[in-house]
Amino acid sequence: MGIIDCDVHPMPTGIDEIRKYMSWPWSKLYKGGSYKYFSQPIQENRIDAKQARGGPVASDPEYVVSNHLDIYDIDYSILLPRAFVSSYPNYDLGNEIAKAHNDWLMDKWLEKHNNHGRFKGSILVNPQDPIAAVEEIKRCVNHPHMVQVVVDSGARAAFGKKQYHPIYEACQEYGIPFAIHPGTDGVGVNDSNSLGYPSHFIEYHTLLSTAFQSHLVSFITEGVFDKFPALKVVLVEGGVSWIPPLLWRLDAEYKALREEVPWMKKRPHEYLRSNIRVTTQPLEVPDKREYMWSMLEAMDAQHILMFSSDYAHWDFDSPDYIRRSIPSHLHNSVFYNNAKELYSL
Repeated sequence: MGIIDCDVHPMPTGIDEIRKYMSWPWSKLYKGGSYKYFSQPIQENRIDAKQARGGPVASDPEYVVSNHLDIYDIDYSILLPRAFVSSYPNYDLGNEIAKAHNDWLMDKWLEKHNNHGRFKGSILVNPQDPIAAVEEIKRCVNHPHMVQVVVDSGARAAFGKKQYHPIYEACQEYGIPFAIHPGTDGVGVNDSNSLGYPSHFIEYHTLLSTAFQSHLVSFITEGVFDKFPALKVVLVEGGVSWIPPLLWRLDAEYKALREEVPWMKKRPHEYLRSNIRVTTQPLEVPDKREYMWSMLEAMDAQHILMFSSDYAHWDFDSPDYIRRSIPSHLHNSVFYNNAKELYSL
């Protein structure tokens, strides 16, 4: 059995490494940073993942291979760059930052340091500007190692809304998934995913899954999967255990209110297997793992759950930890088969 890690975060060595892919005046305007209010107050990254040659964590492709891929015998890692572009009030600047990160990812990670072919990339786009996002997808999609589109969960409107549909049309046309990763919620031009603004990081981080709940319900009830039936949406690092009860509730509402959404051709939970994929990290493991196993069974984990480590962040989950946490009959599907099929690896 092999392993495909669906969430690895490559980092630039610094602002200048990204700026060299930007033209003037964007290179001058780009100040770097995460552009967020809430950050991990204790330790943001794994201490043991510090680069051997110096520089930020996960900034050296060769060290990522030796420190992560080789240790756990990982066949492929799906790289998700973090630039937080959806939070910028200046959409043009956000678009240029996304473009620069894509060029950097393709140049450094997918070409110069990818003779082994184990790095697969994600096309970063700014969902606030769907027209520019589609153009960026078209520009990058033919790269042999680009396998999906990725955005932050932070937004001004839930992702089922019609203004985003051109992005999904492009994803369906080119046969690549649309991935959502936590970030930029309540930051910059984005609405908060919670009631007001949390006081502490622990509250903010716990509630990140609420943005994913809003997006998922919006995708289903706005008819995105009926309009784009081949579209696959990947919920990365948004949690797992909330999915069955949310869709149970939506199923119950649909029984009485389906006249309001006549475009829906199936009951809400039936869109899971056909259109949704979910990554393991962070996996909410209670004291009695059997409780979680029931949730995994209810969400059809055998067909929709994929392993992710979140390397090299503080809440990293190793393959060994996930292997101990989920039933053995799910191992082949979760660690390899589901991602292999989704990304055509």
